[in-house]
Amino acid sequence: MKIPALVSFAGFVLLVMATFCPILKLFYVVNWDVFDGNLPYGVVILLVAVVGILGTVFSQENIIRLAAWLSFGLVVLFYLLTLLKIYTSFGFITINTSGVKLSSSHSIFHAVDKFLVSKVKFMWGIYVLFIGGILAVVGTFLSKKISNFKID
Repeated sequence: MKIPALVSFAGFVLLVMATFCPILKLFYVVNWDVFDGNLPYGVVILLVAVVGILGTVFSQENIIRLAAWLSFGLVVLFYLLTLLKIYTSFGFITINTSGVKLSSSHSIFHAVDKFLVSKVKFMWGIYVLFIGGILAVVGTFLSKKISNFKID
């Protein structure tokens, strides 16, 4: 196995492992992994990582490159969507003089909203996800001189 493929392989294996690591800690009680946050999205990340692993085993550079970029993009998108989910989950109720309505404006529950958001924390699994995606992409950028060395 060539060194760039080995680096990408390590990144894909880290991605598979990171999908089962705790990503979010909710209210100091519950830990969520990728599948608890969004099951179909977690399955897509897992499948892209498995396709990347198969591409490295069969030395298919185009598949490795595609899977590496897809996995990194999916990890970044997962992080952004998780941030949006955290910061928009609690502040959607506003009470006006005309009654209760759904709105995204400033609510009177702003203090409760901030308190609840402060109790949701990212854990170490998000770092493992990012490191796996970055390693997979770095493996595609390694130079041709390094790729001439083989590890048997």
